Amino acid sequence: MDVETAIRSRRTHKQFGREPVDEAVVRDLLDLARFAPNHKLTQPWRFRLLGRETRRRIDDAVGTKEAMKLGRAPTLILATAQLSGDAHTDQEDLHATACAVYAVLLGATARGLASYWRTPAALEEPAVRDLLGLETNEQVVSLIHLGPVMSMPPVKERSSLDDVLRSLP
Repeated sequence: MDVETAIRSRRTHKQFGREPVDEAVVRDLLDLARFAPNHKLTQPWRFRLLGRETRRRIDDAVGTKEAMKLGRAPTLILATAQLSGDAHTDQEDLHATACAVYAVLLGATARGLASYWRTPAALEEPAVRDLLGLETNEQVVSLIHLGPVMSMPPVKERSSLDDVLRSLP
């Protein structure tokens, strides 16, 4: 699949098949993320592939409603940005990490996988941050949900290019 097709066909999936994504495929997707643009090659992204035990511990910490949402996808990858404390660099690094996450989503689409970008507030709870081993300078950017496609979400209306583009003289 070419890049333009992946961009135009990527959808937010909230239903997944039960089979986890093979770890080799996950590694290939995360390898794509390493090529996201980042100023001064700070490479701020950090990824954690959440295993069964970690997921169980998160479920216990976040409550039933959030645990049900987390249980939708058989594969979860936490994406964080490692921040320096410099406001301008931190902003750039958050954007770079977002680009890295998008690269993962596009790669998943190209491989026929379902994906979903979430940022659950529960991941900012101190107990959850602790069990994930997050450093104080790490900010959660995404909890990437991956798995087999169960159904194709409908195409949603997007703003036209003329609605979002302004040409300056």
